[in-house]
Amino acid sequence: MHLLQTFLEPFHYDFMIKAVLVSALVGMVCAVLSCFITLKGWSLMGDAISHAVVPGVAVSYILGIPFAIGAFIFGFGATVAIGFIKSRTRIKEDAVIGVVFTMFFALGLVIISKTPSTVDITHILFGNVLGMLPSDIIQTVIVCVITLIGIFLLRKDLLLFCFDPNHARAIGLNTNFLYYALLSLLALTIVASQITVGIILVIAMLITPGSFAYLLTDRFDRMMLLAILCGVFSCVAGTYISYQIDGSTGGTIVVTQALLFLLAFIFAPKRGLVATRMLRRIPKTTENVGAL
Repeated sequence: MHLLQTFLEPFHYDFMIKAVLVSALVGMVCAVLSCFITLKGWSLMGDAISHAVVPGVAVSYILGIPFAIGAFIFGFGATVAIGFIKSRTRIKEDAVIGVVFTMFFALGLVIISKTPSTVDITHILFGNVLGMLPSDIIQTVIVCVITLIGIFLLRKDLLLFCFDPNHARAIGLNTNFLYYALLSLLALTIVASQITVGIILVIAMLITPGSFAYLLTDRFDRMMLLAILCGVFSCVAGTYISYQIDGSTGGTIVVTQALLFLLAFIFAPKRGLVATRMLRRIPKTTENVGAL
């Protein structure tokens, strides 16, 4: 009985319940988009947008407007800048991404350094889900709902675009629209995740659940379900554990996701480290039996 009371103690506080619910919602949204990002190979793009929202968040705090507005404007602006520079120069996409996201991130640091009393850089970089204000919760929920609706409406077209953009273009889909639609959804997801894990760690939440699920299944519907389970569980467990150990919530969430990925990497039925080693030994064993 005492053990149960100790386990449930954190949920006696309203801030803890709100933190668990919001982090679970953010984990689900990140996991859903993670499947598309994993298939498309856009991990670097996600990293770029997550850094590019820093000046938007800083400006939003300074002007007293919802952080989601400024973060989305700068995040989406970075994607437009990347696409424009890539189409107008001979520079490769990875180099363009590196130039643009470091420029935006540096601009954010300059703005923050000039207003140290207004903007807390620690909360921007690493999140502050346990100290969320009611306005932060409302913004996060609205952004998450908009993102989920957008993914639901475009899921089939986005899936084909991620698997085979050439085929999508051949059957008449507007791939340019899908390109920027996916980038917009990515920017919205990063905005929603900023308050939970911060812009530094959000890229892990956008990649790890999809990678975890990709190791376990070949079917996209199952992949999305497994990714959601990974994202929600890691966010809930990470938030709870961070309270118990008095550690960084965002860091604990990402470490939990990393541990789940490590388990899948080792024990996945077909693609796990153990399974692949066993498959490599089977032909050798068969040859030895045939020789006998």
